[in-house]
Amino acid sequence: QVQLVESGGGLVQAGGSLRLSCAASGRTFSRYAMGWYRQAPGKQREFVARISSGGSTNYADSVKGRFTISRDNAKNAVYLQMNTLKSEDTAVYYCNIWGWGEDYWGQGTQVTVSS
Repeated sequence: QVQLVESGGGLVQAGGSLRLSCAASGRTFSRYAMGWYRQAPGKQREFVARISSGGSTNYADSVKGRFTISRDNAKNAVYLQMNTLKSEDTAVYYCNIWGWGEDYWGQGTQVTVSS
């Protein structure tokens, strides 16, 4: 059974940093794309960042230059380093792994940025 478990969320002041982790289990995901999405209260879930199996990355314009996505295939994990956090980054952050007709989501981790 595939499981994605996010961690690292919390409360941080504006301008601070957090590092989110997503640990996957149930199969090897080295050939899958991985990414992060977020959903703020009253808003739709939105794309944040993705990393391909080959390491290519893409970011939403709103986080470009502040967030960095990375992966560790040996640990079956994906990370999101978030710097210079803003109040508008407050949301539940979800890990997503997809490919080969499959699509998996974590349960989410809350990030709250106080101004």
